[in-house]
Amino acid sequence: MKTSLDNHSLFTNSLPTSVRALEGVDPRNALSVILGVSVVAILFLVWLIYFKAPAASEVTWVSNLSAVNAALNMLSTVFLLLGFREIKARNFAKHMRFMISAFITSALFLVSYIVYHHFVGDTPFTGQGFVRPVYFFILITHIVLSIFVVPLVLSSFLFAFSGKFSTHRKVSKWTFPIWLYVSVTGVLVFFMLKIFG
Repeated sequence: MKTSLDNHSLFTNSLPTSVRALEGVDPRNALSVILGVSVVAILFLVWLIYFKAPAASEVTWVSNLSAVNAALNMLSTVFLLLGFREIKARNFAKHMRFMISAFITSALFLVSYIVYHHFVGDTPFTGQGFVRPVYFFILITHIVLSIFVVPLVLSSFLFAFSGKFSTHRKVSKWTFPIWLYVSVTGVLVFFMLKIFG
């Protein structure tokens, strides 16, 4: 019990006061909001990529956003791995900073991704041969798992910032590998499209 309380103090003392206010939030209400936001976000992305027609005019800088997206995914991967290393070393404050950094780069990726697909729409893969099934396996698993990333990530942050570390650890055991896989495969999809597509 003492260890649990010490961990709570080490973590919460490193949080801004505005974040510590989440300790008073009812998790059930927060999870309902997270689920609602996640469903809306997923439906919006499906519509944007597969049903909405690309914008009539494309600005020149949009073509660079695919590389920006890959770079942001790569940064997220690095921050996730660093955050994992720090929690294993029980450096709670550093772990928090790296995970927040991963969240920020993932959020920036989402904004850039939306802007890119608003102008470009879906990007077809034209590669043939053995690489084609490999690409679609990576793409499909990337898409399927990305559906779970938003609610899992938000839930992990909710439980951490509200001081429910036991639940945070349980949720994060799923969040970390899925978030990492989605970030890594996002980079792989970019390079496969550039090289083979």
